Formats: sequence, structure tokens, C-alpha cells
Amino acid sequence: MLGMEETKSTTPDKKVDSGRLKRAVVIRLVLVFVGMGLLFFLPAGTFRYWQAWVYASILIVPMLFVTTWLFRKDPEFLERRIRIKEKEREQKAAITGGSIVILAILVLPGFDRRFGWSSVPLAVVMIADLLVLAAYGFCVLVFRVNRYASRVVEVTADQAVITTGPYSRIRHPMYLAVLIMYIMSPLALGSYWAVLPALLLIFVLVARIKNEEQVLTEKLPGYREYLQRVKYRLLPGVW
Repeated sequence: MLGMEETKSTTPDKKVDSGRLKRAVVIRLVLVFVGMGLLFFLPAGTFRYWQAWVYASILIVPMLFVTTWLFRKDPEFLERRIRIKEKEREQKAAITGGSIVILAILVLPGFDRRFGWSSVPLAVVMIADLLVLAAYGFCVLVFRVNRYASRVVEVTADQAVITTGPYSRIRHPMYLAVLIMYIMSPLALGSYWAVLPALLLIFVLVARIKNEEQVLTEKLPGYREYLQRVKYRLLPGVW
């Protein structure tokens, strides 16, 4: 599934080992496919769960196209996107909390489907699916603006602050996309009850953002000035 945010840099990494990268990407995709199957259909106790099939499709199909394109056109960026080892203690804690919340978001709808706890209208499911897809598309837009985005919070040599595109309005556009995607996911999967743990993701992202900004302010030249120019972190006029 989608990871959580970005660091900014203007210098490409060293040449990527394409064979190693291909193996890593294939393993990651297989884990995503198998993981989705277990998380959705095992709790539901059935494969007759059309909401899960639609939801998985609107994530997997674009993911395959984007991953294939990045492997061919920008393997350095793709290599950065599959890094998962955090260095900051606060980020490790946030990722652990976020993983638990996301697990609940994806597992509870299956139990909801099995036991009939809630009934989400077709129109609501479809709208949620469209918003999940739109959030993924917004992530791709962020990738185009900031092709040095990394999953982990890190500062390396010759980095520069990205101030164009969505970064000119909010500091963390990818977090906004992640938030929309996961809050809409329970509805897309046909569950009202799973929206409750999804809301907890707000607190996880707030903690991650605050620590990330502290790290970047201390270590990334120009970031302090960027914070003064762009006031809002996620929603213009709100926060």
C-alpha cells in the first residue's frame, strides 16, 4: 500500500541496480496482492465481497501502471519509494501506530461484511472509491513535482526544499492524499464502523508531521524560511 510522506532533494542517488530493484518491487507487489486477499476475504469468510474486489482493483491497477512506468523512466525515484527503514525514534513510533490503525481500517470491513453490522449504500461506496482513486492520482502528481520523495524522513547532502505545485499551498500534500485515501477506504469497503479507527490516523499523521518538520528545520537549509512562507500543513485555512 501507499507509504507516508517525503523528503526533498535535487541530486539523484547513485546508479540503481536494476536487477535488485526488480526483485524488490516484485516481492513488494506480491506481498500487496496476498496481503489484500488475506485482509479482505479471510475476515469476510467469502469471496463474494464485491466492494473489496472493486477497491482492490482501483488500487492495484494504477499501482502496476505507475510502478512499471517508474521502473523504466525513473528507477532512482522508485528505489527511494521502497525504502522503509526509519532512523528517527519518533517516526518509528508513528509508523507502528499508523500500521495498527491501517490494519484495523482494512480488516474490520471484512468482519462487517460477514456479520452485517452496517449497510453502506451503493452510491456512497462508489463515491468513496472515486475519492480513493483521486487521492492516489494526487499522490502521482506529488511524485511528478517532487521526484526525490522518500518514504523515510531523512536529510542527505545537496537537498533543496520543494516549493512548487501543491507544495506552494500546503507543506505535506502526500499526507493529505494518504488521509483522504484511508478515511474513505472503510466506506469503499462497505463499512461504517471501520471509519472510527480511520479517524485515529489523523493523530498519527499530526505526530509524524510535527517530528518531520522539526528534523527538516534543523537539518535542511531553507526549510525554516519555507515554513514562514507556507503556513498550512494539510488543509489551507485550517492547519
